[in-house]
Amino acid sequence: MLSNEPIIALATPSGAGAIAVIRISGKDVIRLSAPFFKSIRGKDLLLQKTHTIHLGHIVDDHRELDEVLLSVFKGPNSYTGEDVVEISCHGSRYIQQEIIQLFLRNGCRAADAGEFTLRAFLNGKLDLSQAEAVADLIASDTKASHHIAMQQMRGGFSNEIKKLRQELLNFASLIELELDFSEEDVEFADRNQFKELLDTIQKVLKRLIDSFAVGNVLKNGIPVAIVGEPNVGKSTLLNALLNEERALVSEIAGTTRDTVEDEISIGGIGFRFIDTAGIRDTEDVVENMGIKRTYEMVEKAQIVVYLVAGPQFLANQATFVTTIEKTGKKYPEKTILTVVNKIDLLTETDLEMIRTQLPEVLVLSAKDKAGIDDLTTRFLELVNTGALNNNETIVTNSRHYDALLKALEEIDSVQAGLAQGISGDLLAIDIRQALFHFGEITGEITSDDLLGNIFANFCIGK
Repeated sequence: MLSNEPIIALATPSGAGAIAVIRISGKDVIRLSAPFFKSIRGKDLLLQKTHTIHLGHIVDDHRELDEVLLSVFKGPNSYTGEDVVEISCHGSRYIQQEIIQLFLRNGCRAADAGEFTLRAFLNGKLDLSQAEAVADLIASDTKASHHIAMQQMRGGFSNEIKKLRQELLNFASLIELELDFSEEDVEFADRNQFKELLDTIQKVLKRLIDSFAVGNVLKNGIPVAIVGEPNVGKSTLLNALLNEERALVSEIAGTTRDTVEDEISIGGIGFRFIDTAGIRDTEDVVENMGIKRTYEMVEKAQIVVYLVAGPQFLANQATFVTTIEKTGKKYPEKTILTVVNKIDLLTETDLEMIRTQLPEVLVLSAKDKAGIDDLTTRFLELVNTGALNNNETIVTNSRHYDALLKALEEIDSVQAGLAQGISGDLLAIDIRQALFHFGEITGEITSDDLLGNIFANFCIGK
């Protein structure tokens, strides 16, 4: 897949803006660019040092297209490892296209999605997990997802994997060496040390695999389903959390017929709130479809807010307590938050009675936004951010997760074989497989199809 032919793409978002950046990378792109750049100081572009910026004009057959800043990066000390030229021009769509078309007519081709980062990987500037972190960094929209992407792009995850792989590779080499001296019946690999290494690798792999449960929701946002009977204030609560009129609110029961979703950041953590249709017995076909979707959303949610209207609860306490208990038993793996709404309609005596029946209850008035801060604080308390706060490696990529699971399976097989005293040639088979799965993560072992699939998800200019 390695090709150094000149490629060009817009590196900033498409559309009009104050400025736009056009990126060109490949063999001799500085020489290719020189005829079309006229420095205001008369500089020869070919004689300029790397990592320098120059003011001038892009010209097409003596026609000035724009006054630009042109940056020069000489390989291998560039993002892609090749010669790179970046043109900062004014953000007119016309100017952008005129400059890009000029270079397409003169030796460049349009870059594929993610091709700049693909070249960085192929030229050894990034390993595969770091390259994937670039896409995560671009997509990050919360403090937590940004923190994880930055850690992985700096190599925190890949360095940990490379260290384990190298240590395992050293022992694998010794075991392979034993096979060459099988007739002499010698052992080059200390079996006790090897067992200790396998124990360490197993612990690290289990920790990384367990971190995926946290990492996946921190990356994609923690799904929170707001459920309850009709007209208890679910849509009003969603609007209060989002601080905007996102969901339609009405005194008529059953207004919400389908799920309404939106995401906000609380304390740097992304939460995806889902306002669902009210749960009740109804003959309305459309409303029943919405109720069915409510249960589907509960299955997908990590946190379920069971919302109850204060006056309704007081009118039928026993029924509501039973329903809340049943909900908890039906979804034992989920966090169920019982929240009583419309406290603006209750007295202090009413509130004390509710707290007696439901000791862990949160009370609020979504209409007046009273108690919303207590609810958001509880959300943060329910998120396990210990690993994030301690700067530990967190796995967020499902491809990495799958490779780690397979590597752990092979390590378990090696441990079992070692305990049974099986021969080195059989141990070597499982060790090779474990090394293969480690290499899949960092890109030391890969295929064109895999690379094509990964980088196809990047934006064009990256």
